[in-house]
Amino acid sequence: MSPNPTPFKLTRVASLKTVADFRAHVAGLGLNLPCEDAIATGPDSPLARPIADLTVNGKRIGNRWAIHPMEGWDATTTGGVTDEVRRRWQRFGLSGAKVIYGGEAMAIRPDGRANPNQLMILEENKRDLAEICEITVQAHRERYGSADDLVIGFQLTHSGRFCKPTDKKRMEPRVAFRHPILDRKFNVTSDSQIFADAEIDELIQCYIRAAKIARDVGADFVDIKHCHGYLLHEFLGAHTRPGKYGGSFENRTRILREVVAGIRASGNSIDLGVRLSAFDFVPFKPDPTRADPGKLGPGIPEDFSHCLPYRYGFGVNADHPIDYDLTEPFKFVELCMQLGVKLLDLSAGSPYYNPHIQRPAAYPPSDGYQPAHDPLIDVARQINVVRQIKEHLDRLRQIHPTLPAPVVIGTAYSYLQEYLPHVAQSAVRHGWTDMVGLGRVVLSYPEMLADATTKGVLATRFNCRTFSDCTTGPRNGLISGCYPLDEYYKAKPEYHQLKTIKKATGV
Repeated sequence: MSPNPTPFKLTRVASLKTVADFRAHVAGLGLNLPCEDAIATGPDSPLARPIADLTVNGKRIGNRWAIHPMEGWDATTTGGVTDEVRRRWQRFGLSGAKVIYGGEAMAIRPDGRANPNQLMILEENKRDLAEICEITVQAHRERYGSADDLVIGFQLTHSGRFCKPTDKKRMEPRVAFRHPILDRKFNVTSDSQIFADAEIDELIQCYIRAAKIARDVGADFVDIKHCHGYLLHEFLGAHTRPGKYGGSFENRTRILREVVAGIRASGNSIDLGVRLSAFDFVPFKPDPTRADPGKLGPGIPEDFSHCLPYRYGFGVNADHPIDYDLTEPFKFVELCMQLGVKLLDLSAGSPYYNPHIQRPAAYPPSDGYQPAHDPLIDVARQINVVRQIKEHLDRLRQIHPTLPAPVVIGTAYSYLQEYLPHVAQSAVRHGWTDMVGLGRVVLSYPEMLADATTKGVLATRFNCRTFSDCTTGPRNGLISGCYPLDEYYKAKPEYHQLKTIKKATGV
């Protein structure tokens, strides 16, 4: 599934009027993507069935839907909640999903923020964090009668290479290692920006303290974030780093093991999740030679000829780094199993340097590129990687029957639009994944999950069409929201600012 150098005409999902049309298009692309004829409802729906053999904080997860974490760039500058944050968490509760996987990324310390308005999981914000938990639970209880099977997690993060803690336009990166391609893009100019081994002890303590705060304010689990190029994900690719946190697989996973050990040593019994970018590619860029006037070009890999074998990523083929290699991801998920991680939320790549493999979309964000091939190729890649990891965990469960395997949450479904439930229920029914996670699609249509499994139809006018405004906005200093479809954001002054930005940047 390498990039196609020839131009192509995108077939938009909304133009595929029937399941047969969708299947025919998928088959024409040569993809393995399961799809059922109709959306099943009630107890017949695989998506409505609870997780039978695992509890989180003593709760049995009530269905197979999860809400992915997403930042709004709209907290206070001290990391507290605002009305926009409250509204978003209320909609999480209304969605009907039984796992709120992290809600949104919460910085474990001020210098680790990806923007100056990111939520922070600090002692001084405990009241606010408790409030958004309660808002979510109350909305869910009022809508569905009970929240006893609703599980809420907080995602703990340090943004590493992508830190902008004090100014939305100024990078202040801290990194695991020097990267021959990404350094110039993200203002890494000195070895002093590398986290020294001596600094990591305090970093680990920040995660441990954050996990205690999460427990204190009512979260059921914490996600120790290892995805999308943020700090702990970058450490997984620190092959070239010397010392005890780089080089070998054991060293590159040491932070995770020490965080988990520290949480348990502190007496904190909170349950654990890990969101993992299960594979990565080299960074991509717009191809200037194939750009239409005033538009971004399609995505092509950055020149990587000078850094082969490619030893700067995780789950990437070192000799051909636009392909994945699951050798180490298999080892990592086995480690998660050994550490007692209960939820494993799988993603890929990074929205900052290869967004097409992580967020398949018809329209790029302002710092991205046009699709070079049908985004369904990228959807199918992620869904099939999740299938391979789930199969690997199932084999491990047979070898170690007393060791519980984590619940696997799959990703990359939003681009499927009308056919999202058809594909999702097939993936769950046939064991490709345990749960299906959705992100910004629920900003425009929080009732999608409930509509699918109770009515069997979707209100398609609210379907996310992957316009990427929810990313282009914050990339340009605005709050994140669904500007095209959510009347709340259409009424904001940022709506008109965003239109101007998009025109100027060619998206």
